[in-house]
Order: sequence, then structure tokens, then C-alpha cells
Amino acid sequence: MAVKLVIVGGGKMGGALVGGLIAAGWASADELAVVETVEARRDELALEFPGLLVVDVPTAGLLDEGDGRLVGAVLAVKPDVAEGACRVLGAVGITRILSIVAGIPIQRLETALGGQPCVVRAMPNTPALVGAGMTAISGGSFATSADLNWAEDVMSAVGLVVRLPERLLDAVTGLSGSGPAYFFLVAEALIESGVQMGLSRETSRTLVVQTMLGSATLLSESGEEPETLRAMVTSPAGTTAAGIRALESRAVRSAFMEAVATATERSRSLQR
Repeated sequence: MAVKLVIVGGGKMGGALVGGLIAAGWASADELAVVETVEARRDELALEFPGLLVVDVPTAGLLDEGDGRLVGAVLAVKPDVAEGACRVLGAVGITRILSIVAGIPIQRLETALGGQPCVVRAMPNTPALVGAGMTAISGGSFATSADLNWAEDVMSAVGLVVRLPERLLDAVTGLSGSGPAYFFLVAEALIESGVQMGLSRETSRTLVVQTMLGSATLLSESGEEPETLRAMVTSPAGTTAAGIRALESRAVRSAFMEAVATATERSRSLQR
């Protein structure tokens, strides 16, 4: 059976993408290939996904679909080896790349590949590990609408996808790329608060996780703005109003806005 997609880098995000593509019916295990340099990780992937082709280096024979065309590849490696990996892929004829590498702009990847390659850059986040990711994609100089459709189809296997100009990907990084860490920090604080108020850690964790999950679901499915939903549970002079007042007095809203701005600027600086 022909390989439909090669994933270069078998780490957490690469492995999550393999699992998501298989679960979504986008491809079977034997229609995917992973290029992974670490032998122990290759063994893990082969065990987790029976039938998956796992190799240490890409070759033209591996990537040939059998009719003269070469499949596309997802670049899921560390930033410091991304351009080197592109040079290797370009040497075996790969001309279509979907990069999920943070901080490496499209132009640098195009140069490393050589010629006029199709490069689509994506910024996913870690909930992709459970099929609930949020990804923004941007097309390069030579990417067509068909290339963007292909990239969106791939990343949709692990969550939602939006299309944005590349200049906005740093903001995406600061907001949704780093966003899960902000939520986990809030969860940590709330769980600890419950323990301090006398709850067991297990009970506090259950209450916090389900409250966050339910609130996110309500926000997503109700179509209401967050301020409207907040007002629904904030009775005048009530317990929630007291809690919100304590948060606002400590500039929590401003702190989150500063966190996103700082993370965005850090993302920009990594590309200089």
C-alpha cells in the first residue's frame, strides 16, 4: 500500500498526529511513515502503531507513491534541526512540507528545501495530543489553495484549524500555543485553593477539572460571549461577585493580557 504522508520527527506531537490521522480515518497505519533518528523512540512507535513504517532517514524510494509523484511531509522536529531536515527532504525530492516547528519562518524553510517548494507553516498546541488541538496555518510563497486544503485536512485530525497570515502566527503562539500552560497554572492554583479550604486534593482536582471542562463546553456551545456567561453566575453582592472582586483587585485580567503580549514578543525574537 502506498504511503500517503511522511512525518519527520516522532516525538509527542508527531506521535499524536499519527494517532489522530489513524483515528480520524485519514489513513491506516501502513499508509503512514515516520522518520525518527532515536532508535528507542522508533521501537515505541512501531509497537504503538502496528503496520506503521518507521525509519531513521528518508529516501526517495520510501516517498515515491508509485506513479512518479512524491508524498508530502510533516516537519515535526526541534527548531535547531529543522533547516537541516529540510535540506535532506529537498535532496530526495520532497516539495510539499507542512511545518509544525515553532519559531522557524516559512522563507527559511523554503530556502533550505531549494527550488520553489510548497511550505505551509502551522502552529498547533498541546491539546492535539488528545485530539482537541487548535492550529493556525499559513501558506508560503509557492503554496496554492490545494496545498492549504491538504494542510488543513491533515491538522483537522487532531483538532480545529484556522487560516491566518504568517505575520499573525506569533500572536497565535502567545495566545493558543502557550494558552494551555496558562490554563494549567489556573487549575493548579484552584486545586490548591480547594485543599486550603478543607477539600481533599482528589476532590478538589475533580471539581476544578470538571468545572473548567464544563465552562469551556458552555462557552463553545452556547454562542454567548464570556462576559455574558460570567454575569449569569455573578449575583449582586453574592459569593461569585466577591471572588471576582478579589481577582480584579489583583489585576488578574491585566496579568493575562501581559502574559500573551510577552509570549508573543518572545516568539518574534526567536526568529531574529
